[in-house]
Amino acid sequence: MSPRELARLATGIENGAPLPENLAGGAVSTYGDGATAQADGYSKSAHGRPFVKHQPFRTVCEHHLLPFAGVAHVGYLPAERILGLSKLARLVEHFAARPQTQERLTRQVADCLLERLQPRGVGVVLEAEHSCMTLRGVRATGATTVTSALLGTLRSDPRSRSEFFALAGVRA
Repeated sequence: MSPRELARLATGIENGAPLPENLAGGAVSTYGDGATAQADGYSKSAHGRPFVKHQPFRTVCEHHLLPFAGVAHVGYLPAERILGLSKLARLVEHFAARPQTQERLTRQVADCLLERLQPRGVGVVLEAEHSCMTLRGVRATGATTVTSALLGTLRSDPRSRSEFFALAGVRA
């Protein structure tokens, strides 16, 4: 790879993907006094605990400039606002579209959901294989790094936390 190609690659990654429209503009479905948001097809009784499991992502390690890739498990406990499931996947893509650390990526997704949706709880687990561990140094092929961020009820309530980790397939 030439220096010019590397610069072009880095520039494209640093710009990032756009924040999903529903999160950027705050246009999420809102329930008031038991009303339903018909436009998005959601009803307050039907949304349960939104959870997306095994959402693939890839990014570049900001320390080594080598890729790491894995899956994200993202869920939340709605209060008054909900979000389409595809927006959860797009949110992960948004923050992964620039050089990152796995720890920061995990927290950015969780913090954004908490700030924009104001749910009762948010949970994010990322599992990834880092090229910096498989191609150099210890060459630990198959080693997976797991990070988690739990906020609100998913952090404070042991039963909710256990349920989230069970859905993600991660031992707490």
